Amino acid sequence: MLNVEKRLSGGKLSGLFLMLCIALTAASFFALPATTVQATEMGGGAYPNGAEDFMSGAVPPPGFYFIDYLTHYRADVMKDGSGNSAVPGFDLKATANVFRFIYVTKQQILGGFWGMHAFIPVVNLDVSAAGHSQSNSGLGDIIIDPFILSWHSKNWHAVTGLDIYLPTGSYNSHDLANIGRNYWTFEPVAALTYVSDNGFDISAKVMYDINTKNDDTDYTSGQEFHVDYSIGKKFDNLSVGLGGYYYKQVTDDKQAGAKVGDGNKGQVFGIGPQVKYDHKNMSFLLKYQAETNVKNRPDGDKFWFKFVYAF
Repeated sequence: MLNVEKRLSGGKLSGLFLMLCIALTAASFFALPATTVQATEMGGGAYPNGAEDFMSGAVPPPGFYFIDYLTHYRADVMKDGSGNSAVPGFDLKATANVFRFIYVTKQQILGGFWGMHAFIPVVNLDVSAAGHSQSNSGLGDIIIDPFILSWHSKNWHAVTGLDIYLPTGSYNSHDLANIGRNYWTFEPVAALTYVSDNGFDISAKVMYDINTKNDDTDYTSGQEFHVDYSIGKKFDNLSVGLGGYYYKQVTDDKQAGAKVGDGNKGQVFGIGPQVKYDHKNMSFLLKYQAETNVKNRPDGDKFWFKFVYAF
């Protein structure tokens, strides 16, 4: 198995969602007090943008799979709604390792194959801002999805699901570095991949986040639209390409039912190179992403390493 692309090209595909939703919620890589400028409470959504890449709309055949995501994010600027630096002495370093477990069944529903997955993140977070600093580490917010459906043809692959972010990570409203977000997030997801006969791969994973209220702060983060994208070419066992993400918060943050400031709507665009190597039943991937066009969020860069194993 895996090379997954070869197994998917046969037409009798089954599936599970190889989108990432990498459970590294790590409070979206950081947390800041409500008095600072930020997009959504604690600055940005639960999903770490840019986690998905090659073949994000395609899924492996029935069976059990393990994916390990290791990611590091670093930012030394926190932007306001005009794109200017907003927090003096800001510095953020977040490292997470996420264990993802996938099971793909042979059962078909509405013509698509049924699968399920769960993400278990372990996070280390260091934050400095305005003369204060704090570090925290431990279990982040777990993600589950018991109902994922995927469809396949010769060149096209599609998948849909509803990822649910559980508030399992540690949280204290007085802390600077929170690993958990202390509220639930429901994230409908749809991903699509086109693979040409000569190996070109164009993929996109589209997500829309609906956040519940943080009861400790009476704060409801706005709803968020975001896309992971990838364009690449496969050369035997090696794939190379360009990928990244676009994020836009579409509704206002609210506290006690009232709009917070100008709504604290965040946005960011990320882009960078990526490379993957397939070997027997394993895959290894490296990628880098730089951020630009940032508002109401930290402005930094990300490094990723991903390991895929098919049992």
